[in-house]
Amino acid sequence: MSNVMFSTQLSWREGLVAMETETEQQSVFVDPDFPADDTSLFSDYTTPLSKLLEDVTWLRPQEICKQPQLFPDDLVEAHPKQGILGDCWLICACSMLLKNQHLLNKVFPPEQPLWDDSAYHGEFRFRFWRNGHWIEVRVDDRLPCINDTLCFSRCQNPRAFWVALLEKAFAKLHGSYERLWAGQVCEAMVDLSGTIAVRLSLKGAETPQQPNETQTNPDTANGMSLSQVSLELKEQCAISCCVHSASTGFPGLGQFHAMSVMEWTNVTTTTGEQVELIRIRNPWGRRSWAGAWRESGSGWASLEASCTQALLRRTAEGEFWMDVTEFRQEFDEVTVGYPVSDGGHLKSIYSGCFLTHSHQIGGRWVKGHSAGGCRNNSTFSSNPKFWLKVCERGEVLLSLLQCERLEPPAEGGTQQHPHLQAIALHVWKVKKKHFNLVRTLNKPPLVAHTHAYDREVVVNTHLNPGFYLLVPSTFLQGAEGCFLLRVHSSCSTLLSVMKSTPPPLQHCSEGEWETIRSHGSWSVGSTAGGSRNFATHGHNPRIPLTVTYDPGGNNVRITLHQNRPENALHAIGFHIYKVPDGGSGSLLTTGSVCPVVSCVPHAHSQEVSVFCRLHPGEYVVIPSTYQPELSADFTLTLLRRIHRKAMQSQELLGHAVQEVSCISVMR
Repeated sequence: MSNVMFSTQLSWREGLVAMETETEQQSVFVDPDFPADDTSLFSDYTTPLSKLLEDVTWLRPQEICKQPQLFPDDLVEAHPKQGILGDCWLICACSMLLKNQHLLNKVFPPEQPLWDDSAYHGEFRFRFWRNGHWIEVRVDDRLPCINDTLCFSRCQNPRAFWVALLEKAFAKLHGSYERLWAGQVCEAMVDLSGTIAVRLSLKGAETPQQPNETQTNPDTANGMSLSQVSLELKEQCAISCCVHSASTGFPGLGQFHAMSVMEWTNVTTTTGEQVELIRIRNPWGRRSWAGAWRESGSGWASLEASCTQALLRRTAEGEFWMDVTEFRQEFDEVTVGYPVSDGGHLKSIYSGCFLTHSHQIGGRWVKGHSAGGCRNNSTFSSNPKFWLKVCERGEVLLSLLQCERLEPPAEGGTQQHPHLQAIALHVWKVKKKHFNLVRTLNKPPLVAHTHAYDREVVVNTHLNPGFYLLVPSTFLQGAEGCFLLRVHSSCSTLLSVMKSTPPPLQHCSEGEWETIRSHGSWSVGSTAGGSRNFATHGHNPRIPLTVTYDPGGNNVRITLHQNRPENALHAIGFHIYKVPDGGSGSLLTTGSVCPVVSCVPHAHSQEVSVFCRLHPGEYVVIPSTYQPELSADFTLTLLRRIHRKAMQSQELLGHAVQEVSCISVMR
C-alpha cells in the first residue's frame, strides 16, 4: 500500500520533469544561438556576476512554479524587480511598457503560445528597435536560476515571467547577460519603443563629459529644464531618475542607480499650500527613502487624512513619495522619453503637440573621406551633409544616433560594448541651395548640440520655412562610424542627402568654351599613386592641358568624376602643374615643384571641380585618390575658354534655313 501511495504522490516538480522530458522529445525549442550555459551568462568576467560560476541552473517557468503566467491579473504585480544583475537601466525602461499597451504589444507580440496551451513549444519572440528598424529576437524559455529561483530580473508576482523573458532576449541581443551590467536608461527606452529620450540635469550642469567646445546655442535637450514639462505631459512621459553619488536620503543606496517615476500629482495642504508630489519606484523592491514623505514621515500630517490614505493606498512594494524639492536635492539627473502614440507619432515634451511628420536617413563617417571631425579642423566641410526643407513654421526635433553593429560576434568570441564617439549636430540656415559652403560653415550655426559622448544627441527647436544645412560630425578627425539622422516635426519637412555640385560657369560676353573629356583609371600596382603625401604620387595618370586664351578672369574649369557607386566612393582630388617652356612634365611631381592650382583636400564625393584662371601655356593635370593602391575609373572634363570671332548672320524672318547632312553607312 505504501508503495502505491508513494508512486501516486510524486511531487509536482518530479511530474513536471517527466513531462519536460516527454515534451522535449516533441521538439520543444532549444535556442542554439544563446545556449543555457556560461557562454550566455558571461563575456569578459569583469563584473561581480563572474562569482556565479557553476552556481546557475537553467529552468523553464513550469519547472520554477505551478501555473506560470506572462502577466498577473493585478497589473501592479507585473512591475519588474531587479535581481543580482546590475541592469536597473533596463528595468526602468520595462516599467515604461506597462504604461503603454501599444508599445508592450510592439515589443512582446501578443497571442504567443503559453505553458498551458497545447501549442506551447518553449519559444518566445520579442522585437527591439535598433538603428531605425524593428528587429525580432527569439529565445527559448530556459531561465538562469539559483536554488530553483530566478537570479536576475523578475516580476513582483513570482508566477509572472514577462520581465525575465524580455531580459533574456535583450541579453541575447547584446551578446550575454553580463553585457547588461550598467547602461543608460535613455538607450533602453529607445530600444524598447523607437522614441527619442533626453537626459536632463537637476544640478544645473550637464552630466555627460564633453570635449572642450563652446555651446553655440542653449536651445538643446540638455539645456532644457524639467520645470518646462507640464504636469500633464509628465504623466504621459516615461521618466526615470538617477543618483550619481551616494545620497544621504537613501540609506544603503549606492551611486549610479536609476529608479522609475510612476506618478506626478499636485496636492493641497490643510493650510492651502500647493505641493507637487512624486511617486518613485526602486527596482530593488525596497523603499529606502528616509525623507519627510516616507510612509510614516512628517509630510503626511500636512494633508487631509482622506488624501493621505488615498495616496498611500497607491503605493506598491518598493515605491515611495517625495516632494519636488526633495526630488531635486536627492537626484542628479532625469531621463525623459517622448510619448509615442498608437500611430507611432512622437509627442513633444515642450509643447504637447504631436510631431506627425518624420524622416530618417543613415550615413557614415569614413576615415580619409567623410570623417572631418569638429569645427576646429579644416576638414569639417568633408563631413556628411544633409538638406532639411521646412515647408511651414513649426516645431522640429532633430536627433543624431550612433548606430551599433548588429552582426553576431565572431565564432568563439562575444559582442563587445560599442565604442561611443563624441558626436554633434550643427544646423545652418541657407537662403537657397546654391551657396558658398566654406563661407557658410565659418559662420556660427543657427542651432547645435555640441559634441557629447552619448549614443544619441538631440536638438529641439522651432524653424521658419526655408532650407537648412545639417552637418553631423565626430569630435575627432578620422573617427569612423555609422549614424542615423532622424527628424520629427509638427510641420511638413523634407530630408535628403546634399550632393556636391560644381560651381556654375561665370557669364562671358566674348569668346566661347571648348570641352575636352578624358577617360582614365587608377590601377593597383601601376597608376594608383595616391596624393602628394606619398612618394608614388607621380605614378598617377597625366592629362595634358593647353591654354591659349586669357581674356582676364577665370578661363579654365576642370571637373574630376569617379565612376563608382555612392556607397563606395574614394577621396579624390587633383593638381595642375605648369610645364616649363621647352621642358617636359616628367619631373613635375618631385618635391621641388609645386602645382599652380590644386583641388584639395581630397573629397569623398562623386565629383570635384575647380574654376580658375591659367595663363597661356602648357599644363599637366594629375588626378589622384588620397590613399595609394585604390582602383577606380574616372572622367576628367576640361573646359577652356577659346577665342572665336562672332559670325555675322543675315537670316531673314520667314525664310527656311536649309541644313545639309551626310550620312555614311559602313558595309
